[in-house]
Amino acid sequence: MMKHSDCIYFVNIDVFKGMCKRDKNIIKADDKACDYFERGRKCKFCSHFQLIEEETGTCMDTYDAYPEMFAVTCYDFTES
Repeated sequence: MMKHSDCIYFVNIDVFKGMCKRDKNIIKADDKACDYFERGRKCKFCSHFQLIEEETGTCMDTYDAYPEMFAVTCYDFTES
């Protein structure tokens, strides 16, 4: 299930909630994504990411990475 926090329009406010960039509404991060959902560039969605433990992994077997981290400046991001 995709959730709000996986969307490109989600902006974190705190650990539990955020704001939608589209309509400026406050939304819960873990609620089910809406109809306007567009999957963001998170490490967990990249083919180079490998999950090691529940909350950590590696990128290209070299760099530490977190599944929930947005790959904003990553030039090697490849949609999985």
